Amino acid sequence: MVLSGLCPGCPPGAGPAQVSLSLAELESDILRRVRALLRELDGHHPSCQSDRGMLRWTLHKRMDQNPRTSCVLVSILVKELERAERGDLRHYIIPLLHTLMYTLIQAPCIPDELCARVYDFCKRLLTLPKPFCTIGLDYASRLQVERTAPGTLYQRMVISEQSLRSAPFPYQDRIFIFADPELLPEAICKALATDTEAAQVSQSPRSCMSCVVTHALQAALGDTCDSHGLRARLQALPPGDVEHWFQQVVAAVEGSEGGSDRGQHTARLERIYHGLLGSSPAGNAPQEGLQGTPLPSPNISFHRWTEEEQLWKELVLFLRPLSQSCEPECLGQELEPMEMPDVLPGCGCCGQSRFSVLSTDSGIERDLPAQEEPCAPCAAERSRLHRKGGIKKKPFPLDGVAFLQAGSGKPPGKPPGRAGMPPEPAGPLQRLHTARVVLLGDDRILGRLAQAFHSLRKREARRVFLTPRLDLQFYHIPVVPGQPQPSAAAEHAGPEELCEVAGYLGRADPWYESNINTLCHMIPKLATMPSRALVTDLFLTDVIAYYARMGTQPVCFQVHSVKVLFQDPAQDPAEDVFLTELLTQVQDSPSHRELSTTKRKSTLDGPGMDLTVTYRRVVLSDRQKELALSLRSTGLLMKAIPAEEAEGLGCLTVTITEIIRTSNLAGRSFSAVAHRFRTCSIKVRSPEQRPFTVRLDKDSRRTYRDVIGLEVSPCLEPSYCLQKTRTTKSSPQETEDVGLVKFLPKSLLLPINTFAGVIP
Repeated sequence: MVLSGLCPGCPPGAGPAQVSLSLAELESDILRRVRALLRELDGHHPSCQSDRGMLRWTLHKRMDQNPRTSCVLVSILVKELERAERGDLRHYIIPLLHTLMYTLIQAPCIPDELCARVYDFCKRLLTLPKPFCTIGLDYASRLQVERTAPGTLYQRMVISEQSLRSAPFPYQDRIFIFADPELLPEAICKALATDTEAAQVSQSPRSCMSCVVTHALQAALGDTCDSHGLRARLQALPPGDVEHWFQQVVAAVEGSEGGSDRGQHTARLERIYHGLLGSSPAGNAPQEGLQGTPLPSPNISFHRWTEEEQLWKELVLFLRPLSQSCEPECLGQELEPMEMPDVLPGCGCCGQSRFSVLSTDSGIERDLPAQEEPCAPCAAERSRLHRKGGIKKKPFPLDGVAFLQAGSGKPPGKPPGRAGMPPEPAGPLQRLHTARVVLLGDDRILGRLAQAFHSLRKREARRVFLTPRLDLQFYHIPVVPGQPQPSAAAEHAGPEELCEVAGYLGRADPWYESNINTLCHMIPKLATMPSRALVTDLFLTDVIAYYARMGTQPVCFQVHSVKVLFQDPAQDPAEDVFLTELLTQVQDSPSHRELSTTKRKSTLDGPGMDLTVTYRRVVLSDRQKELALSLRSTGLLMKAIPAEEAEGLGCLTVTITEIIRTSNLAGRSFSAVAHRFRTCSIKVRSPEQRPFTVRLDKDSRRTYRDVIGLEVSPCLEPSYCLQKTRTTKSSPQETEDVGLVKFLPKSLLLPINTFAGVIP
């Protein structure tokens, strides 16, 4: 009876008493670790703040070191999930489910009975509201594939993350870490760059393909697989033969997912196993049982964010590397991007900049393609037209139209259609690439991300290139330096004020709070440790990889657009976007012309300046009411991130400090009163034309001076603006959204992924 409960990886030569004792001790230790993980979610864990977030990592590291514990861990996690379901402890469900699925992906072999229990539990989650039903449906579909073809999830993850060539599964996945070097110390940037480079150097395509082959055969054959002999055989083979067997395994696993049962899948992989090992008989496995196959670190690249368009350039290079796109025979073979107007008329948020497309045509007559012989008069006229010698500018590779047109699904060698000829219908594009952009820093780098995302969406509205080919995912890891930075961009604010987005995500998702928000102060400490190379290389890359792999539920933040009016009438209004906050303050240095009048007026009216505020107040009935007020104020603060979960996202919380003058026997005195309201759009004017400053997203580098007015409203999606403009031109009498406009997102939302999204 004792032996019947063993997992396939347990040593078959152990006696019943020894096995029973080892299993009891193992279960007790793992159960203690899982219960500590749950106490951490409740906030009752006795460990200090700096040690939070290590429990999940140490639990998975223990499984990596002893793969035979994976069946015990899965069994305990299933029991805890069922206990949380009975006790209505919903905040336990998603963390336990993520931990279980991460274990299932890496486990060498899991009995089908355990997978069936997990599958049934995920199906029961479909009766719960979001995000439980969303995550349950996703994991149920994955488990269904894994039960038919064991090892599929591991195989697909490695293939996509390592960009291995595979026709049955041609997906690619990459993690981009972006950090602002002006906001983070050089030690943190250097440590992360070193860690990511070391993770890539330590593994090769051959080793990753060997891991896929070994894991697939172990998952299908169980304890009859000779793991040591399989690894030795793969290590002795030349790289070409390893790739051959890798392709065989991938084709067998992906073919099983198409509809065959588990028996046929096992038979196919058993034939590959015999062909790989040659004369070695099946079942000649060593007595120590199955050995786990490590999950290779994903393809991670670290980038210091120094250029405005660096994000867009890296994404384009990910789709089409320069080495593959500069060949002349590849040019013009892709689905041509759809041309759009450079400026969208009638849309204030999209008219702030215009990007021009540099032509690759030299303009020289001899460079033009040969045409039919013209008539004599035309030839005589053309002989008098010529172009003097000039310089042909060599464009940047990413700006050329030919670069964006390279690498298509069209048959190679087919020339593009001529002018006047209808284009051939192209097949639908697939999103084979997934870019996971991890932002490292505080709210200031998220403000830069909002700017870059808005610019990217405007590019896509004019010329669709990335959207149909790339799945773009955003992640955020808060990092606050331990000491103030000497740069001009440093702010005198606390960690809570600089990490409002991370604080909101932590309140909405407890698993994000336990695993990601704890890195806020941990990364600066680990980066400066003397023995950092012995500790942090594994930990930091593992946590970032875990977040990117399992964080699939987005939290969408509203991006707000702001139009700034300057004191100088000759200066054009500036347009920008912000994500977290907008701060206005009375300007400290007025011009010499108005210095004397300002001093006299300040003596009579007190500090601050007169402001006229017009806004639409948000009420519970969802009826917006236009309000206006005039007051004397020292400034106002607009917060886009709610301090409480009940307020929700999408509105601005505006706080205006009003200066009230009172007269008594002792003279005049002034007091400050704060007015607070919620709105979606607001206009601020200075009637006396006294300038003030505007700072966006807590970043002193994004400060506007000599401002006398501003207008703030939700930023519109550029594609919606374009389609709305076209509809208005065709039907000027229509006031509501009609046609395709009704199905387009109206507001520009920035999605940031967490493990659970917003838990109600």
